[in-house]
Amino acid sequence: MLSVFRSIPTQMCLLLFLGDVVKPAEEVFSATDYKGQKLAEQIFQGIILVSAVIGFIYGYITEQFGWTVYIVMAGFALSCLLTLPPWPMYRRNPLKWLPVQESGTEEKKAADRKPKRHSKS
Repeated sequence: MLSVFRSIPTQMCLLLFLGDVVKPAEEVFSATDYKGQKLAEQIFQGIILVSAVIGFIYGYITEQFGWTVYIVMAGFALSCLLTLPPWPMYRRNPLKWLPVQESGTEEKKAADRKPKRHSKS
């Protein structure tokens, strides 16, 4: 059954289809800015820390290590849900890019270049 995906036309169709799927996804999932990354990291670490402390205390009181693991895993799942998608709160400070320059560095004239000085041996 998987041998169908090994043919060249099928692979080309898959690439074209995936290209159409990925482009809209890139527009929706735009990059998170640096301040947003810092905020996401702080939220992630805070939720993990709080869930670890709560899980340890609850597990110690009930004398069940399994509850500690479950609570930490729930905190991990919650932190992933809050920090992995590029929510709008992580995109409040977009980068300001420089404008595109018309002339490239390859087009410099020979007179504009500095002469190279060779070291004396």
